[in-house]
Amino acid sequence: MTLQQLKYVLMVADKRSMNQAAAALFISQPSLSAAVRDLEKEIGLTIFMRSNKGITVTAAGNEFLGYARQLMAQYALIDARYLSGAPVRKRFSVSMQHYSFAVQAFMRLVERFGMDEYEFAVHETKTYEVIEHVRRFDSELGVLYRNAFNEQVLMKMLREKGLSFTPLFDCHAYVYLWKGHPLAGRDLLTLDDLAEYPCLSFEQGENNAFYLAEEILSTYHYKRVIKADDRATCLNMMRGLNAFTLCSGIICAELNGGDYTALPLDSNETMTIGYIKQKAMPLSPLGELYVEELKAFKDQAR
Repeated sequence: MTLQQLKYVLMVADKRSMNQAAAALFISQPSLSAAVRDLEKEIGLTIFMRSNKGITVTAAGNEFLGYARQLMAQYALIDARYLSGAPVRKRFSVSMQHYSFAVQAFMRLVERFGMDEYEFAVHETKTYEVIEHVRRFDSELGVLYRNAFNEQVLMKMLREKGLSFTPLFDCHAYVYLWKGHPLAGRDLLTLDDLAEYPCLSFEQGENNAFYLAEEILSTYHYKRVIKADDRATCLNMMRGLNAFTLCSGIICAELNGGDYTALPLDSNETMTIGYIKQKAMPLSPLGELYVEELKAFKDQAR
């Protein structure tokens, strides 16, 4: 097994096409196919399933690729530190659905360790991209939720990609709106109460299945819906249009400001917030500390 072979299979996994991977690597497609077959024969497992529809990664292949990505990342560090002569910092990256508490947990971690030795990255993004970031090892962890509605589809997707889901805490459904909203003085809200106000939902792009929605009750037929890409836009819509969104009820006034509130929704729906990671890979020390920062919000889960 060589580093070149690992580089080849990682490119095939990213491109999902032998022809595209060969073009990106500037080698011929037959040479690439032969190198991949030789590696599969050497390690005794099938990394890719080949069909007329293209390339898919096997479950065993996903596990192998997780190790391969880590090895190549470590080699890059060795190359930068000992061969190029340039200093290199350790890297820690997380991806998440749009949760301000997960961003705040990340900020606390950065404050604890500083940025002299570490290069930090945080990605607040679409559900499918959270999953893909962790699959490709672009991020060590991904923060998202599961519930009774999406659990079967989500867990199947994670298994196929060699990822695991670890629960952190359970939350009931809350309505997030600004304190000047006509309904902000209520103790409890119903979907009927909200019928005349715009419901905000995070855009999921091409992977816009109900099962990948960031908000629970995604199949409910809202009278007015506005899609948005980022949290700041949603906050502006709440103030300007009396819009609302459904959330976990965990409020981070330090990030969003003190002009917003979360009111309980009259619903039996619950959501389990958790993190995903490469199933075959243990958490790094920094990853473990980030999980501890996330757990600190458990007392705020209602």
